[in-house]
Amino acid sequence: MESSSIHLRVRVPNTPILALKDVNRIASLEVEVPKGITGNIKSITFSLSSSAGLGDLEELVILDGGEELASSSIRTDVREKKIKLTCDIPIEGPVTKLEVGLHTVDEIDLDNKVKLLGVTMGTTEGKVRGDCSWAPALRMAVALRQGGQDNVDNCRIPGLAITPKGTIIAIYDARRDMDRDLQGNIDICCNRSTDGGRTWSPMMVAMDMGEWGGLPQKYNGVSDPCILVDDNTGDIYISACWMHGVIDEQTGRWVEGLTEESTVWNHQWRINGTHPGYDVKQSSQWMVVKSTDDGLTWSEPVNYTRHVKPEDYCLTINSPGAGITLKDGTLVFPAQGRREDSSAFSTLITSADGGKTWQSGNPAFDASVHSNESMCVQLADGSIMLNMRSSKNRGNHEENGRLVAVTRDLGKTWDVHPTSGHILTEPTCQASILKHIYKKADGSEKELLFFFNPNDPDRRIHHSIRCSLDEGMTWPAVLEVDEGPGAGYSCMIPVDNETIGVLYEGSGANLVYQRIKVADVIDLNQS
Repeated sequence: MESSSIHLRVRVPNTPILALKDVNRIASLEVEVPKGITGNIKSITFSLSSSAGLGDLEELVILDGGEELASSSIRTDVREKKIKLTCDIPIEGPVTKLEVGLHTVDEIDLDNKVKLLGVTMGTTEGKVRGDCSWAPALRMAVALRQGGQDNVDNCRIPGLAITPKGTIIAIYDARRDMDRDLQGNIDICCNRSTDGGRTWSPMMVAMDMGEWGGLPQKYNGVSDPCILVDDNTGDIYISACWMHGVIDEQTGRWVEGLTEESTVWNHQWRINGTHPGYDVKQSSQWMVVKSTDDGLTWSEPVNYTRHVKPEDYCLTINSPGAGITLKDGTLVFPAQGRREDSSAFSTLITSADGGKTWQSGNPAFDASVHSNESMCVQLADGSIMLNMRSSKNRGNHEENGRLVAVTRDLGKTWDVHPTSGHILTEPTCQASILKHIYKKADGSEKELLFFFNPNDPDRRIHHSIRCSLDEGMTWPAVLEVDEGPGAGYSCMIPVDNETIGVLYEGSGANLVYQRIKVADVIDLNQS
């Protein structure tokens, strides 16, 4: 018998289902009860479908806050199944709110998608059905880094690269003591995957300045990493910003006598966070480590600050994310910094001799335009497009868009791109851009640009991937992969011809690794 007095509302957020996460909250249930009606929920039946079978799904649970009220195992190779959970949950008006949780196995099919088709409740007042016809198919992904994992408080600022051997390397800030930018006890750490991101090695340290200069690790932090693979040699470079000690925000002087108990703090992007000059007590430093064995081990950090920073600038470092190898073999890091007047800028750091020496370009815009975190791609004519974060965009609904500029001489001179400042919405946040040469079935090739960011002018939500078929002039295709709030930074790789991998700061974990099929983003048969 159907109940006419009880109504069920189902909400399924468009967020990925994460392996290695304790529980994924995939839906919320709201049971509406008229005044004076009481009863109990005796069972809840979920109809689930999956593109590659339900074997990745271990258990379905009903939660009230953090308390588990009912559960049922799932694991099966069939692609569609009804899962019934028996329970005895009081209906408390006017609305009883419950959550639907899901446990996965540790090793999942990253190309799988799961859809909630329907929900039926058996109550003491009769059956109640919830409509799920509109629900999105939820993508599978990996919770690569979570808060507290490996005794690290928080991991942020992802970089991602794939080596000539097919190894995927994920890098990030390991913020050991607290979730805060420099200065702090922060190392650059990494994980490796040799199976397309399905499984990952334990966390490894790639860059750590230790107790350099006699100061504790909390005053020798390294942060905001960028990874670059030399496509010709297979050598891998990771660069990052190092702060030694702290410059007092009020006096502008380097603080003497710092100990583990000291609480003074400042940041390289704040006033008096870093100064003109080269000394470690004046200015934040640009550091690089290198791996020649596919990311298994890393060299000691080398300081290239004097190579790239004009002495009168406050800061020149890499931008977080990933660099590229040009067609002629030149290595390119996207870069950022602060001029002597503290205005922020974006540029490039390049090497024409295999990483022995590095040079920086000029700012992409003048001091009236504040840009910083950027990533770059090489266009078909050999020029480099730099896509940049703009400080004007947060909350700006009238004129919102990533800054874009193009250089043909490694950053000596720049041309403003026609799309700059009014395409690619952002809430002022780092974003990633990737060039992918897609090989069609007929043997022809198509150059694709992919762009990933929080696609919202106000908040870091609606994490989405876009595709351009005309080198960034238009972005006709967009796919949202995570609607929830996250810190929003990201980096992409071409896993194979058909697949893009993205590491991003999503709603379900510090760092989420997700695979996205090119065909899910854009129909190349229409191009």
